[in-house]
Amino acid sequence: MSTIFNYGTDHLTIAKAIALSNGSLKGMLSEAAVQKINASRHFVQHIVGSNTTVYGVNTGFGILANTKISEEDTITLQHKILQSHSVGVGDPIPAELAKIMLITKMQALAQGYSGAQLKTLERILWHIENDIIPIVPEKGSVGASGDLAPLAHLFLPLIGLGEVFYKGKRYKAQAILQQFNLFPLQLGPKEGLALINGTQFILSYAVKAVQRMHNCLEAADIIGAMSLEALTGTKAPFDERLHELRPYTGSKLVAQRLRILLAGSDIMQSHIDCGRVQDPYSLRCMPQVHGASRNAWLHLKEMTGIELNAITDNPIILSELDTISGGNFHGQPMALPLDYACFAAAELGNISDRRCYLLLEGKWGLPLLLMKNVGLNSGFMIPQYTTAALVTENKTLCFPASADSIPTSLGQEDHVSMGSISGRKTNRVIDNLENILAIELLSACQAIEFRQPLKSSAILEFAHDYVREFVGFAEEDRIFADDINKIKNIISDFSFVGKVNEFAVSKDIRLNNDYDDFEL
Repeated sequence: MSTIFNYGTDHLTIAKAIALSNGSLKGMLSEAAVQKINASRHFVQHIVGSNTTVYGVNTGFGILANTKISEEDTITLQHKILQSHSVGVGDPIPAELAKIMLITKMQALAQGYSGAQLKTLERILWHIENDIIPIVPEKGSVGASGDLAPLAHLFLPLIGLGEVFYKGKRYKAQAILQQFNLFPLQLGPKEGLALINGTQFILSYAVKAVQRMHNCLEAADIIGAMSLEALTGTKAPFDERLHELRPYTGSKLVAQRLRILLAGSDIMQSHIDCGRVQDPYSLRCMPQVHGASRNAWLHLKEMTGIELNAITDNPIILSELDTISGGNFHGQPMALPLDYACFAAAELGNISDRRCYLLLEGKWGLPLLLMKNVGLNSGFMIPQYTTAALVTENKTLCFPASADSIPTSLGQEDHVSMGSISGRKTNRVIDNLENILAIELLSACQAIEFRQPLKSSAILEFAHDYVREFVGFAEEDRIFADDINKIKNIISDFSFVGKVNEFAVSKDIRLNNDYDDFEL
């Protein structure tokens, strides 16, 4: 596996973007990319010298597209565009997301269609390599001409303005440049527009949503299987023959995973002739519900993969005689799949909450509220209040931002995507989903111990034992928030799914298929 990524010439994947952000993959500019960058810059200089009118090179922006800018003012214009568009509000986005914005913008600019100077890309690369990450407010983009406000804030440090995170602290960009004996850049014609046109804010949230939602999908299958075991449900609805009759990719995969997760279970075998005809939908329909969410995830993954290597600048510089002013910056291609993924993540939480409720009912041999001495103790009743609250909060976040559009730029930008809001909402829903799954896992581990001495499958026994390294069995009430937080942490840091997958591999069991993989 290569440890070097060549911006502009190598194909960027979600996994590589994440690896570049955490430092396990190093990015550089190859000689081929440098040649394309320099050629594109030459085209822009030729346009400026020839006095040909090209949007964004020697004109104003947006509604001011018909305002001609003199050659001597084109440099000043680049400085002003970063200042004027830095109108973001709210808390800073996480440094990891801002770093992914830098990485994805590098990939776009390095392909040589934007007219950026080599020294500008080298400075962006310096920020990435040294983890000097610009501070970007979370709100202010409508996802129309790309993410104008967030990208303006992202690149203020190039001209010595704005703020950065460095070694966990917040600094004025100018102070950090002085510390490294560097000077602010003087941006050339077209560069300011090249920097702020693009979907890199939306895209960074999409990259994280793909990674995090994949982890939740994996966890939901494992946790759902544990709940099914605790409730002595049947695996008959996961029969391969049934799912071949309605062959959705997601449903087939989830059914396959559930069959593998439940294989060899003594608990499953113990009630094979119990006479129960059907389980509730939250158990029986896991392939259909989890699978539909997997299909939504797959769509987001595919669209994000395209966007990672797309040119979302405007205008596109093909030669000194050939430029195209279009709409590749529009966020709609990402806004729709992000909203779709938002609903899909919310539904994983919805069905998980229903399984939490089933575990509390005191049916099928389980004690009421999953504790023997209730009355004095409330047992696991109140954690389900939290899942109910989180599920409802997620429902309120499911209004599709992409269904709304408020014209901007005095009507020049008369349809906008609101994709930045789609991306932020999707990740907020995933935040809640991780807590919902943590509560189901906490409850399922408690419930499954009432089936002892019978054992579940080897994989699910391992999953249970791993959770018990962090949280013990509850004989009586305690501060369950502490337990929830501990389990939420092993879900959100990918260790729960990672450890279960490692165990499966050690037993020569393959839980996933090719479309599920995240290999570099």
